[in-house]
Amino acid sequence: MATSSKQAGASGPFFVDLFAGCGGCSLGLELAGFTPAYVNELSLEPRWTYLANRLEAFDHLAVFNSRDIRTELGTNDQVDDLADGLKRHLGTDAKAGHLDLVIGGPPCQGYSGIGHRRSYAVDKTDLPSNYLYQDMVRVIEGLAPKIFLFENVRGLLAARWTPGGKRIWPDVWEAFQAITTTIRGKPQRYVIRHEVVYAKDYGVPQNRPRLLMVGVREDIAAAVPDVLASPGKQDAIATGLLPAGHPSSAPSLEDLLSDLVDPAYTPGQAVTTTYPGDPQTAIQEQLRTGRDGHVAGGGAPLSDHEYSNHRPRIVEKFQYMLDHNGDIPADMQTKKFAQRVLPRQWSDRGPTITATSLADDYVHFEQPRSLTVREMARLQTFPDWYQFKGKRTTGGLRRAGNPRQGLHEREVPKYTQVGNAVPVALAEAIGRHFRELLDR
Repeated sequence: MATSSKQAGASGPFFVDLFAGCGGCSLGLELAGFTPAYVNELSLEPRWTYLANRLEAFDHLAVFNSRDIRTELGTNDQVDDLADGLKRHLGTDAKAGHLDLVIGGPPCQGYSGIGHRRSYAVDKTDLPSNYLYQDMVRVIEGLAPKIFLFENVRGLLAARWTPGGKRIWPDVWEAFQAITTTIRGKPQRYVIRHEVVYAKDYGVPQNRPRLLMVGVREDIAAAVPDVLASPGKQDAIATGLLPAGHPSSAPSLEDLLSDLVDPAYTPGQAVTTTYPGDPQTAIQEQLRTGRDGHVAGGGAPLSDHEYSNHRPRIVEKFQYMLDHNGDIPADMQTKKFAQRVLPRQWSDRGPTITATSLADDYVHFEQPRSLTVREMARLQTFPDWYQFKGKRTTGGLRRAGNPRQGLHEREVPKYTQVGNAVPVALAEAIGRHFRELLDR
């Protein structure tokens, strides 16, 4: 995994990120050599995070960004204006077929099996976010990228669209299959494949399944032999549109997090602001490498390593779990989603956890506490230089919203931003594969 993104200038290959979140997928692509040309993100806090980590290197993003895809890219004329702007300011002519990549993971609150447990939302058909894939289709048709990547939760494949039981996935698949764009007066279609991939096979310390759909423009796909040889296959990996993973490539949690363990920590301590020591493993050295290529040593500043202020009884519970192989005391067991103690080392099956948007889902393998934002970010393979903006955490109602009470705007605190992100190492592997496709 690379360690730092480009520092200055705007050179291709270029990509447009339509539902960027805090920037995990974008960062992976940047580490693979891509340049963000335009970003859209509705929620204030993740958009703040995204731009704060990029404006120094990619100053054009101060102008080439938007919040609401439906109001700012909602018409063909608006998409045309974007294409004209990209040509004028970045030199990439989308109308001539030169834009390299469009990516998007439309919000999926109605279909996620784990990331939106406390949803106060109404029926799925009343959630506007569950139709945003149609806006992504429209933008792809207008920008004609060489490749597009649709990313979502695995549950989308089986999700029911209506109370009558109609599934949503066929609608999504057909909408993307129907994309036709025009380049210099010539119609172009896309060769489209999909795959459920597991982040642990791409160097991520999680068993995090993601649904990926890849579309490659016909003129580009003509150079991919496996696609040409397997016109009826829908598997993206077997047909060469996504990279194959490598089981057992994920680091152990001890290798990943041990350098962040502060030996002076005591329950009730607020924060650790500097690294307790030097990096001890290769992955720690990678994640501590700054944008300038310098590796942070012991005593260097450390951000987002603030601890939860657990009540004494919770600390007692966590300590019991650490001392008893993860067991929860009988008098403390509840029906609530139970915490798990993180293992220092994986079993032969590899990672079995999935990073979520809640702070207290996991207990640290050495100390009686939940994970900090920085530790959760490492589970998502964010480098330590990446800064997260907004509140550390917030209440469930403010996080989920409640349309019945008119609360449509959701707060997106740091833990939620991290938990919702595409793992950086997964995105980087995909980006490197896309570079190979584009270079053929």
